[in-house]
This record gives sequence, structure tokens and C-alpha cells, in this order.
Amino acid sequence: MDRGTERDGTATEYAATGRIPLAVVVVDRAGLVSHWSSGARRLFGATKEEAIGHPAVDLLPVSGALPEDDDISPYGPYGAYDDAGHDLETSLDGRLYYPTAGRARLTVPERDRVDVLWWAYPLVGPGPERLLVLGADVGRLQQEAAGEDPGFDRVAPAFALHTDFPGAEELASRLPEILPSMSVDESARIVGQILELGYPVLEFSQNDRVPVTPDWGVPRRVERRARRERAARAAAHGLPAPAEDPDDGEDLEYVAVRERLEFLNEVSGRIGTSLDLAQTIVEVSRAVVPRFTDVAGTYLREQVVAGEGFPDGVPDTTTMWHRVALEHTDEPGRWDDVVPVGEAMPFPAHTPFFQCMTSGEPVLVPRITPEMGHAIASQFEKRDIRPLITGRSMLVVPLKARNVVLGFMILLRHPERVEFNDMDRVTGAELAARAGLVLDNARMYTYQESVAETLQDSMLPQIPRRMAGCDITTRYLPGTLLGRVGGDWFDSVKLPGARTALVVGDVMGHGLNSAAKMGQLRTAVQTMAALDLPPAQLLRNLDDLAQRLGDNHLATCLYVVYDPLAGELRLANAGHIPPVLVRADSGHGELLDLPTGAPIGVGGVPFEEVRVRVEPGDRIVMCTDGLVELRGEDIGVRLAVLCESAAHPAASMDEACDTIIRALNPREGRKDDVALLMARLNGIAPVDVAVHRLELDPAEAGRARALVRDQLRAWGLSRLADTAGLLVTELVTNAVRHSRDRPVELRLVRGETLLCEVDDDSHELPTLLDAGPDDTAGRGLRVVSTLARAWGTSRTGTGKTVWFELTLTPR
Repeated sequence: MDRGTERDGTATEYAATGRIPLAVVVVDRAGLVSHWSSGARRLFGATKEEAIGHPAVDLLPVSGALPEDDDISPYGPYGAYDDAGHDLETSLDGRLYYPTAGRARLTVPERDRVDVLWWAYPLVGPGPERLLVLGADVGRLQQEAAGEDPGFDRVAPAFALHTDFPGAEELASRLPEILPSMSVDESARIVGQILELGYPVLEFSQNDRVPVTPDWGVPRRVERRARRERAARAAAHGLPAPAEDPDDGEDLEYVAVRERLEFLNEVSGRIGTSLDLAQTIVEVSRAVVPRFTDVAGTYLREQVVAGEGFPDGVPDTTTMWHRVALEHTDEPGRWDDVVPVGEAMPFPAHTPFFQCMTSGEPVLVPRITPEMGHAIASQFEKRDIRPLITGRSMLVVPLKARNVVLGFMILLRHPERVEFNDMDRVTGAELAARAGLVLDNARMYTYQESVAETLQDSMLPQIPRRMAGCDITTRYLPGTLLGRVGGDWFDSVKLPGARTALVVGDVMGHGLNSAAKMGQLRTAVQTMAALDLPPAQLLRNLDDLAQRLGDNHLATCLYVVYDPLAGELRLANAGHIPPVLVRADSGHGELLDLPTGAPIGVGGVPFEEVRVRVEPGDRIVMCTDGLVELRGEDIGVRLAVLCESAAHPAASMDEACDTIIRALNPREGRKDDVALLMARLNGIAPVDVAVHRLELDPAEAGRARALVRDQLRAWGLSRLADTAGLLVTELVTNAVRHSRDRPVELRLVRGETLLCEVDDDSHELPTLLDAGPDDTAGRGLRVVSTLARAWGTSRTGTGKTVWFELTLTPR
């Protein structure tokens, strides 16, 4: 080894220079060699062609111990960190997730046995690389060190943090030059992991460590603590103190601060790439493992995970914290089975975690003692986590935003790794502050998205897939990912006579204001549809209402009434995209020629009604303009595509809707919302309908009961006869009592349910009353409400309709 001499003749140790060629080997995730440097060829004897693509265990020294009878056996087995490491085979098998080092003997053809020092680094990330192995020939070092200071009582591989020596900078700059050709980002990722896990050094004695780099002769900067120890030994022997470099400590501090800033900048660039809360949590956890810590557990408040708000004030022992992420470098399953992600728990007041979340400041525990490990583990029922945490260094950092603690991260380092220190505490606090802001942004977005989805779900009805005589399928697509709420809507309303009203509308504008206006108009349409207004009259009333609500209540609307008994559509349009009618017999789709009309809210423009004959199996497709209007494309071409895609054969209604969406959905993304409603018009066969006219005579109630019994027997529904007869008796009795001139009409319809309707010419709707013990009336509708599957009343142009439904029960 080299030694220097001061000007006064006093010998002082200032550097150690190792002329040891390094072998560099990269092993992929399949355990095969993917890179084999020229140094590896010289050290291990295999050529690059013989090594690449072959199992690494067949080429590298896998034993961590030297033979007992070896002439250098006093060195013993050398492993990582205080001679307590594993053999290289364990690292090659992927069973270790932290760096190891060791010493072994390898028989090389024509060279006898070679004494090898090795360092193995596990690699994580998206690339195929799994392990980086560095190797050196001990014999070369022994030859150079022969006859030197006997203070070098051992030669062992070890690791040192990159802040200990400036040799780390040399490793960072030289190692990419001999790694396999890869992108700058990939090589920087590998080098960054190595520097954080510890760069290779040689230990010659308890206090003498020499950095190993691909470029030899890198001088060693002695840290101040070791320098003070040598000065104390020199004073004890009456020798002059070794010379000190006054800039040495400042350089080390500068390097440490600079690298921590680089680390924080790197972390900041890796987190916050999405507003998705789950993805943000994963990014934050992965950004610190393994560079800064070996284990990172992230906990968030229960309300943050649920996307809800939470009360002000400091968390307490009842606050529930969800473990939302866990990243570690241990073997798979070791942590996941004991502390699974998704678990929720409170934290007692005596724990470091409670101190962190109540004070909002990082908590540093240099080493978790057995006593502390027992105290922490006591809160985990039926699980002993002490083996996972005892002896490790721990740093708990709060995740804050606007002085509110959203959660915290528990960072743990392996016992073999250097403890967290005060600088790490500062780094962790800054890291948590940046992560907290990113998480809060994601939280606020998740919360707003939840509110928007709830509002949109409340605005858009859950339409039954089957109505009387028709099947219905709908789709709603938001215009942008950041605007889940819009003014487009669809609806269906049950009408008397087994008819169904189909509605599609579009309020002009976007966002919450449009959604609120849409809710007002949709409610108005439902209310007026229940009055059984003709389509043109309904739009006229809706236009008047929109003008009363304000000048900015502008909307388009298409209102369609389907009569499955008559096989007819009655349509009226208020400035909306015309519907497509797909004929079952020809399979051809055509735009219905409707008077366009003016949008709702314009005022002063008449609306016209059009009647269209339809056959069973025909389909009507109604949509908003967001589906067919696209900037830069002809609307006529888009409407032609709508007709063609609507007519495309499909196995189901859902697939038919999806076909339309795929055909018209723009590749670059939509700018407007889309509401789509498709109805298959099945019709109702005459054999499934029975209509009877009843005179205004109380005795007709008994006749109606008999007619119902006979009809249900003919339909094979005798089991419903008693219940249906009782309910029809109640409805007919009320109708005969309140009707004026026109006969009462009884209508039975067999479909998905048994529908019974009773029409009379009175506009007064019956109400459900609570009849007392002495009351002689008021129980009829109570009986109907109790026994019927559903029931209701609605006004018609000539009076009213009272109806009920029963679930079909064949005999």
C-alpha cells in the first residue's frame, strides 16, 4: 500500500490505492448472465460468448466460506456487514433484497484457485436486470500489500455509504461506462440504487476502509470521527497528531446536502404523475425504496381513503388509519402476510406513530429496542411483528397539507444498514411535505370526482331494462375525465295504456350549472309526462317553464311516446338530433324526418307532433349531439355513420350500443357529453290484451271480478285470480262511484307482469288514506298498496287511470 510523508518527515497515512481489476456481471430475472465484462473474463476464466445467456450459478463463486485447511483460512467466511452475510448463491436465487458481500475460492482453468471478493446488489425497477455483481482478485491485493504495515490485519469486502468517501462520485461516473449499453435513465437508475445501498469498500482493519471503484487509485477522504480516533491513539503513544485537511468536513457536508437535494428532486419528479389517489400512493412509496429506506408503509385517514371530508382538529386514539401501501426489499410475502395492505386500525397514545400524527413532526427512532418492539407489536392481535421491526432504524414522517395530517409513512432500515440520522429526519420531513401536497391534490380530485359521480348518478335515472312492450338500453359518457357532470340526460316514463315515454335531452353548457338545470328540466318532463300530455303540448309547457326559470335555460329535447298496442310512435322535437329507426324486416337504419323545432327556452316557436308506424322488432336510437358532432368533420357523414352502426347486427342490445359508441367515438377524445338511448319495440300481441267496458252501475264490480277470473284462467294464470279479482273490485267500485258520463274501461295486459288499468272520466286522483276502526271507506287503496307489486294513478286527456301490477305466477 502507498504511504505518504509529511514535510517534517513524519509518516502519515493519507490514502490507500488498490490496483485490483473489477469484474462486472449483470444477472437478469431468469438468473442468466446478461452482461459479462472483460474483467469478468480475466477473473473467472469464461469468455463473453461462454457466459452470456448461461446460468450465473454455473459461472460465479457461490460459496461464502473458505476451506478450513486453506492457507488463508484465518480470514474465515466473509459476508456482508460484520461478517454475517449470506453466500452468493442466495443472492443469485433472488432470496435477498438487500446488498451482500463475501469471499470465496474459485477454480479457474490454467490458474489454479482464485481468492475472490464479491459484492452483490439487488436491482429493482422496470428493466430486466435483477442483480449486479462486482468481483475482485484478493491475490493481487495481497501481492501489493506484502511487507506493508501489519496493521492491515484483514482483507474483507464491505459497504460504505456514499457520503463517507468521495469515491462514490467516481463510481457513479465510471460504472455506466462498463455496464451494458442501456439508456441514460436505466444506467442512472442502477447507479442510483447502488449508491443508496452502499458502494463497495475493502476493510484492512477496524478503522481503515478503502473505496473500490472501476477507476483505480481513488484517494480516501478520512471521516472526522476516524481522524479523531487516530489522533487519540497518536497522543497516547506520545506521537504527533496526523495532519488534518480543514476543508475535509465541509466537502463531506456539501456532498451530503447536494445528494439529498438531488434525491428530493428525483422523488418530486416521480410522484404526482396522476390525480388518481391509489396510483399516487404507490408512487410515493416506491420513490423511497430502496434509495432512502428498505421498508415504507403508508397510512392514511379513513376519510381520505373513502374520498370524504373529515372534522378539524388533531387526530386521537379513535382515529382509524388505513394501511394503503407497503413497499419493501425483503423476500416476497414476509411483510404482506403479517401487515396486509387494506387493514384499518387506531394507534395508542404511547406509540411513535401517535406522536407523529398529533405533533405533525417526524419522529426518529435510531434503533427499535426489544422493549419498543414489544410495545408496538402488542397492538397487532394474533400476529407477532417483532421479528420484522426489532433492531431496525425507524423514521415516522407525517403526510401533511395545509397543516392538516392526512396520514404518515413508517420508514424502516435493515439492521445492517446505517441508522437514520438528523439529516435523514430533515430529508424525510421535506419528502413528506412534498408527498403530502401531491396526496392532497389527489384526495381533493377524488373527493370532487365522487361528488360529481354522485350528482350525475342522482340526475340520471336507473331506467328499467324492460318496459311494457319494449326493451331499453342506455349509455352515458362524460365529455372529459375532469368533468364527469354534464347537462345530457335520458329518461323513460310509464304511461297509461301500457305506453312508454322515451326522452333524450341536452342542456347547453357543461359542468355543475348545466347538471343542475338538467335536473330541473328532467323533473318537469317526468311530471308532465305523468299527466299524459301529447308530445307537442309537453314541449310547449317545458319551453314556458324554461323561460320562467331564466334566460340561460336553453336545451334541446326529443320526446317520444311508444304505444305497443297500436304499434305507433308519437314524436315531437325541440332542436334535437333526430332519432334513427332501424326496421326489423330490412335491417336498414334511417333518420326520421321530424320538424326540427327550436330549442327549449327560446320561446314563441310552435312544436309539431309526428306519428310513425312501427312493427315488433324495430329499434329506435336516440342520442345527444356529443356523439355525432365533431369539429372538422361533416355532420352529414357522422349521421350516416350513426345510421349504419345502429343497423349493424348485434347479439344483444348492450353490444348494439357499444357498436355505435365504437363507430363514433373520436380517437383524440370527446369534448362533449354523450347520452344514448336504444329501445327495441317488441309490441304487445292482441292475444295478450283484454279490454272490457263497464257501465256506471255498482253491480259492475262483481262482473269485472268474473271477467278477470275468466281471462286469467285462459292465460294460465289462475293463481293470480283471487288477488287480481279483489284488487279490480276495489278499483272498479271507486271508478263507478266517481265517474260522470263515460263508461269505465277495464284493461288487462299480459307481459313481464300482469298489468291492470281502470279508466274513468273523473280528473280527481284517489289518495291513500289511513282508515280508522269505525270508518266505512278508505281501505280500498290500502289493500291495493299492500297486495300489488306496484300501483299508481295518472291524469289523462279525458279523465284518469288507476293501475296496478302483479308478478306473474303460472299455474
